[in-house]
Amino acid sequence: MEVRSEGSLQARCDKLPAPVIPRNRLHVWFIRVCSSILIWTCLVQLVAVGELWHPRLLTGISSHFSRITPFPLHVEKAILSPPPSPPLPARSYKSNGFLRVSCNGGLNQMRAAICDMVTIAQFLNLTLVVPELDKASFWSDPSNFEDIFDVRHFIESLRDEVHIVKRLPKRLSRKYGYKQLALPPVSWSNEKYYSEQILPLFSKYKVIHFNRTDARLANNNLSLDLQKLRCRVNFQALKFTPQIEALGHKLVHILQEKGPFIALHLRYEMDMLAFSGCTHGCTQEEAEELKRMRYAYRWWREKEIVSEGKRLQGLCPLTPEEVGLVMQALGFDKGMQIYIASGEIYGSERRLAALRAAFPKIVKKEMLLGPEELQQFQNHSSQMAALDFMVSISSNIFIPTYDGNMAKLVEGHRRYLGFKKSILLDRKKLVGLLDLHQNGTISWSEFEASVRQAHSKRMGQPTHRRVIPDKHKEEDYFYANPQECLCERANCDDLLGPGNPKTLR
Repeated sequence: MEVRSEGSLQARCDKLPAPVIPRNRLHVWFIRVCSSILIWTCLVQLVAVGELWHPRLLTGISSHFSRITPFPLHVEKAILSPPPSPPLPARSYKSNGFLRVSCNGGLNQMRAAICDMVTIAQFLNLTLVVPELDKASFWSDPSNFEDIFDVRHFIESLRDEVHIVKRLPKRLSRKYGYKQLALPPVSWSNEKYYSEQILPLFSKYKVIHFNRTDARLANNNLSLDLQKLRCRVNFQALKFTPQIEALGHKLVHILQEKGPFIALHLRYEMDMLAFSGCTHGCTQEEAEELKRMRYAYRWWREKEIVSEGKRLQGLCPLTPEEVGLVMQALGFDKGMQIYIASGEIYGSERRLAALRAAFPKIVKKEMLLGPEELQQFQNHSSQMAALDFMVSISSNIFIPTYDGNMAKLVEGHRRYLGFKKSILLDRKKLVGLLDLHQNGTISWSEFEASVRQAHSKRMGQPTHRRVIPDKHKEEDYFYANPQECLCERANCDDLLGPGNPKTLR
């Protein structure tokens, strides 16, 4: 019985089921494990992203987790290393309103105006809309700002000076009914005028449109910071488009391969002669044609002009024939390359014949480049002028025959590039000497000596800018001699060597 009893007990024990973990507890355990893995992964990713975008973000958390889980963080850093440089923080501008500007005139007049408008916008804490270019002047050039200048470089290079936008917000445009104030600022104005007369207008108008921009900022008596900003815009921010730069560099390379060259800004073009009333050397028919043109443009104020009187005052561009004699008197070799940096010469090859006889190596861009290369610039005079500008600042010698805007801006740019030689012709003195030589009063040797003596101090050397109070048009133009940007001290005395004049020229 005892044995049977044990066997019976053993049989019952074998039939008992094995202990089983409840199924619901297994689910909970599985969910906890998965959740822990997911949370750890999210935290590691969060720390890594925080270090990438903001090094100070989650600093305490990252250091805490680096102590607890060094391996996962080490893996993350290995994957992300080296991290990209964090983006520059967005600049915060304080803007008093928007400034729209419509530049008037040719390329170089507009270039100077753009420099002035950037300076005014910075001084008044305004947001500048990318300038609009003149399309209604004599040249009828349809080019926009971005067709001539690298607009992205313009905006980015000045981001620490002034906020510039490509266009007005829609809510402030005239198309949506917003009323803008349009006005031309007073010419040759200083900081006081803009702070007292213009800035208060922005309390009523959020957008002001300057519809004329030529010579709206004084040459002198501005703060040094503003003068230097004008230079930064001119020499650094205003880059031509890559297409213009590439073709301009090609022109310079072609010329330099053949040796030194002179850029001659021969401003003997139809528009200049008609505007100035200068007809010396023209036929009667040509003089009448120029007069008709002058009357056709109502905004050209002077209509009846005595040509010879202006010429004797030195107010006319030299003729091609006169330029040839002057260049020979200055001692230039007959084989010197001469690049004509201008548009179509009035009278074409007939008027260039004497100059070409004296200097056979006369070239123009149309002779150095193929028609297909210049095709994109046809009927775009400002883009053509940009090519001439690039060649002129790169030439060994620059000679302007008239002191217009291009002559002045190229002169100033060459000073900035290290006082490169620019022969600034004294037209009033030259006209007198030319007449004396041509009527036989003085010999060639006397003429030659007088011309050289008259220009020994007019080669673009360092000099003070001449200031004439209340006669801004007669004093030296800021952009022709931006002395504040050429030396350590504002008066440039450190650049005036023993051989240079100590008085204003």
